[in-house]
Parts: sequence; structure tokens; C-alpha cells
Amino acid sequence: MTKRNLDLWVTLSPSMAHYKRFAQDERLGAIRINSAMMFAEEMEGELSTALSVPNSVPTYFDLKGRQLRIRAARKHDSYYELELNHPISVDTPTSVLFKGGTQEAMLFKIEPGKEPNDPQRLIVVPDGRLDILIPGESLVIRDDSFKVLGKFFPDYEIERIKLVASRGWTKYVLSYVESQRDIDMFREYVGNDVEVVAKIESRKGLEWVARGFKPQDNLRLMTARGDLYIEVPKPHEMLEAQRLIVEKDPHAVVGSRILLTCCKGPVPEANDFSELAWLYDIGYRTMMLCDDLCIDETLLARAINVFDAFRSNYADKRHALLSATPSVPAAPPSKSSLVSMLRAVIGR
Repeated sequence: MTKRNLDLWVTLSPSMAHYKRFAQDERLGAIRINSAMMFAEEMEGELSTALSVPNSVPTYFDLKGRQLRIRAARKHDSYYELELNHPISVDTPTSVLFKGGTQEAMLFKIEPGKEPNDPQRLIVVPDGRLDILIPGESLVIRDDSFKVLGKFFPDYEIERIKLVASRGWTKYVLSYVESQRDIDMFREYVGNDVEVVAKIESRKGLEWVARGFKPQDNLRLMTARGDLYIEVPKPHEMLEAQRLIVEKDPHAVVGSRILLTCCKGPVPEANDFSELAWLYDIGYRTMMLCDDLCIDETLLARAINVFDAFRSNYADKRHALLSATPSVPAAPPSKSSLVSMLRAVIGR
């Protein structure tokens, strides 16, 4: 595969009709297979399909840790009754964000299960319009009292991890990483020789990046903007969060909320190109498109064409210019500047 100075990853499921087309597209650096909406009984077929594509670009399987996901949703006249993949604690009532932060509801009560091993029941009342909630969807609770309880990997997730590992998978993405221990626990199932991309999606994850992350073989970070943008206290603090991650890991991937205006029409808006340029200029050399853009074959094809044009008309020229210009390596950020940046991002 051609060596590029800027890679593009996309998010697909093998069962999508257009999977094979893009799995063989040489303009792509990799495919991320998002397992969020897959149950264990479906994964065997998805894995077999992905492995059967000849000359495929590298594929990363995205598995979940502490990320909150809906396991069951029952709609009543004026409220939803939800079961999640993790038990939680939080002071109620409190706000809950769905659909990438575009829709809101109020969590009024958390009811324990009737039996010791039964899941909690969350009583959620929509604040205005709320689209239908379905199993597999994520949600974000930003209250300072919020905690995820129980094990990092629920039993059903361990089953999924073991299934993927049994097929010899060597590239993984792990959601909501907040410590080295999270990665170590994951490697107990997949091994030390496989590549792991750790998604940073929370304030605790940012704190670990600033204070505890150490570069190591077969590990790189991902600035997972879909949830991270909601998790930071104020939207503009996302800028420093993105800088922090790529400064700590120059090989970091940045993903989601990229080229979204490609969904609106054949001509992307100017701000799309400006943002790609900014991400490139602060150091990102791998970028990933989100699920919503990749689910539609026409939109995905458009976005890849746009990205490829940006790569050849901006990134490649910038790379050539920087390579031809002697420069003094920049000094690494001081500990005090990283701590100041961290405090701004996590709101402390």
C-alpha cells in the first residue's frame, strides 16, 4: 500500500452493501468496524464477511469498555424505561444527552432490579422531541456526581472480545479508555502483540493522557470527538483537548465530526477544509470519518473524494514544504503548561 503523509479511516460494518467496495479502496488507510450495534450472535457473520474480502485495507475492530450503551428500551406514554450495559450512580434528576448531544432528556430516577442480578431501570423523561431510542445507542451524563459502577467489561462484552480474538484479529479500537489499567485488562484477552488504539472520550481520559500516558509499542491514542466534544465542560475547550492528545502522541488518530457538511449537498462548506487544515497543522496524520457519514454509500464516496482532494492539494504540499525547510525541533511542552491545559479542559 502506498505510503502517505495523511491517512483516512472510515467506519463501516461488514454487513453493509458497500463494505467490499470501500474495503478495497486504496485511498483509505483503514476501516474501523464499530461493534456497538452488534450482538454476539451477529458478530460471527460480520467477522467472516470482513475476513473474506481479498486485498482489504487494514481493519480495526472497535470494542467497548465503560462507554454507556442502551441494552433495552421500553417506551411509555410520557417516559422511557432504559436498561444500560453498566450500573451507574448519579444524583437525580439530571440531564442525559442522546444522539451525539443533539437531543436531551431528564433522568428522574434509577430503580434497582427486582432480583440481585437484574439490571437497573432508568426512568427518562424527554425534554421536548426525542427520537426513538434503540439498543446499542450511546448516552452521556455530564453531572459531576456521575459514576460508572461494576466491571470495566460486562460479561457480554468479554464474550464478544474472546470471539474476535479467536479469529486471529490483530488490530483493535477500545472505547472510553481512562487509565493504563484499562488497556492492560483488554490485553489479557487479546494479547500483547496486537495493536490497540485507545479512544479518549472523557475528562478522566484526558487527565490520564496528560499525567499518566507513556508511549509504548502497539498502542496509539484516538481523539474520539463524537463523545469527547460532549464530555468537556465547555465546547471551546475541545480545541486544547485535541492539542493535548496529539502533543502526547504524535501518532494519534482524530475521529468523528469531520466533513459533516458532505451530508448536506454535493459541495462541502469552506469550514470543512479549514478544520482539516487546522487538524493537519497541529500534528494529526490520521483522520477518521464517523458512522453517520459512512452509513450511506453516496455520502461516503463524496467525503472520500473531498478528503483525497484536500490531501493532494494541501497536506502533500505542506509536507513537501516542511520537508524542504530546515527547522529546529520544537521543545516538548513543559509540565506546567500541560497541567494548565489539562485544568482548562477538565474544568478544574
